[in-house]
Amino acid sequence: MPDKEQGDRKPAPAEALRSVVADAVGAAGFELETLDVQQAGRRRLVKVVVDGEDGVGLDEVAQISRAVSGVLDEHDHLLGGPYTLEVTSPGVDRPLTMPRHWRRARLRLVKVRKTDDTELTVRVGAADPEPDGSVQVLVDGALHELAYADVAKAVVEIEFKQPPAAETALLEQAEREGSR
Repeated sequence: MPDKEQGDRKPAPAEALRSVVADAVGAAGFELETLDVQQAGRRRLVKVVVDGEDGVGLDEVAQISRAVSGVLDEHDHLLGGPYTLEVTSPGVDRPLTMPRHWRRARLRLVKVRKTDDTELTVRVGAADPEPDGSVQVLVDGALHELAYADVAKAVVEIEFKQPPAAETALLEQAEREGSR
């Protein structure tokens, strides 16, 4: 009898499916943010969260759904039966946890809680693509570098009007001058 303590466990469906689902999402021109597989009665619920440089529209969600459904059907043995597929984009309340999240939040207002528990509201500028890098932010009219490592949590704030032209101009000028 195999000893489960020795690593002979069967991978969870989400672990086993991650690479094939990521490939299908990538082939459609998007990135897999999260994949979650849960038991829902007699079926499994497969939740796929995707994102792209310019967000994800309804037509693109339908395209991705067809692609992911195809690969799930090819790998149905990993799901062990019927499933319900849900493809969605991240909500506006998704935490900014990766450099690409910061890049996509360019010129947006973001509430940041730093690792020292201080809180800031910043406007996002150029973001370093490296995980050990930083993002340029505007705080009270002044430019600063905020290291990703110093961020405990960051979430986009909803704005119902255009950002102030002076703030966006300052961030755009800093980018043109080669800060990033």
